[in-house]
Amino acid sequence: MISSTIHTLVRKNILELQPYISFRDYNEFKAPVLMDANESPFGTFNRYPDSTQKELKAQLAALKNISPKQIAVGNGSDELIDLIIKIFCEPKKDSILMMDPSFAMYGFYASINENKVNKLQLDENFEIVKEEFLNITKEVQPKIFFLCSPNNPTGNSIEDIEFYLQNFNGIVVIDEAYIEFSDKKSSLELLDQYPNLIVLHTFSKAWGMAGARVGIAYASEEIIRFIYTVKAPYNVNSLSQELIIKSLQNMNEFETNLTQIAAERAWLWNEFQNISCIEKVFPTEANFFLIEFKNVEIIYQKLLENEVLTSKRAPAIPNCIRINIGNRDENKQLVTLLKSIE
Repeated sequence: MISSTIHTLVRKNILELQPYISFRDYNEFKAPVLMDANESPFGTFNRYPDSTQKELKAQLAALKNISPKQIAVGNGSDELIDLIIKIFCEPKKDSILMMDPSFAMYGFYASINENKVNKLQLDENFEIVKEEFLNITKEVQPKIFFLCSPNNPTGNSIEDIEFYLQNFNGIVVIDEAYIEFSDKKSSLELLDQYPNLIVLHTFSKAWGMAGARVGIAYASEEIIRFIYTVKAPYNVNSLSQELIIKSLQNMNEFETNLTQIAAERAWLWNEFQNISCIEKVFPTEANFFLIEFKNVEIIYQKLLENEVLTSKRAPAIPNCIRINIGNRDENKQLVTLLKSIE
C-alpha cells in the first residue's frame, strides 16, 4: 500500500476538517504574559496543558528511535481506538475486523460509530486461521483490522504479523498493550515499510500508570496529522504528562517492576501445575493468565467471597477466568484459595 492510498481510506468530511490550533502549541513564540485563553492568573495548574505533548513526544521519540511527528498521545489507548475508527470509518457504511476473542473495546467504539463489527474466530490455540482471514477480508472488505498482540484475554502473541499487513487493503492497528511482557519484537520496526500500519502502546500496564490514562499511537506522519485533526485539544492533562516524562527519564523503577512481574509469572505458572481445580493454563506473554477450571462458576464465586476479584471469560471462552499477576502476597493468597477448592 502506498502512502497516497491513505487519503482514499479517510472519510471525506475528515479530509476537509480544519483542526483546532492553539497558538501556543503550534508556534515557537513564547510570552511571559499569557492573556489569550481566558485562564485564571492564579493556581498551580491554572494553564492549559500542551495540547500536542511536545516534551513527552520528544522523550518517546528518543526511546523508540522514531520521529516525534510519528507519535500521537491520547487520553488512554481507548481514545485513540475511538479516533482511528472516526477517521477511517463512515457511519452506517464501513466495517471493522477484529479477532474473537480479543479486546472488546474495538467493537464497542465501532458500534458507537454505527459501523459493523466483523469477528474473526481464533482457532483452539487462539491463533488466526489465515484462510479465514483472507476469505472474510475479501467478502466484507473491512476498513480497519484490529490485531491485539499479545492478545487480551488469551495472552498469546500472533505469529507472522507481516502476512496480515501485506494482505489487508485498509488500516491495520496492532495493539501492543502488553508488548513489554513479551520476548517478541515490537511492530514499530515495520512502520517505514507499511504506511497503513498503526501501533498502539499504553502506560497502563507494564509502566504501572493506569490511573494516568495515557496511550500512544505510532504511525506515519500523515496518519498522525489526521489523529490530531480530530482529537480534542488539551485532553491529556498536565499532571499525566509530567508523570510520564519523569518515568521516561528514570527507567530503573520500570525495569525493576518488569523483572518482578516476570518472576511472579514464572512462580505462578509452577504453582498452577499442582492445583487440582485447574484444567489448563494457557501459555502467556502478558501480565495475566487465561485459566480453564473444572467448575468455573464455583471457583469464581469462591474467589469473590474471599475478596479476590478476577475476570470471568465464560461463557465466551468456556470455563475460563483471566487472572492478572499481582505481587507475591496477592499471588500467595490466590494460590492458597485455589488449593483449598476441591
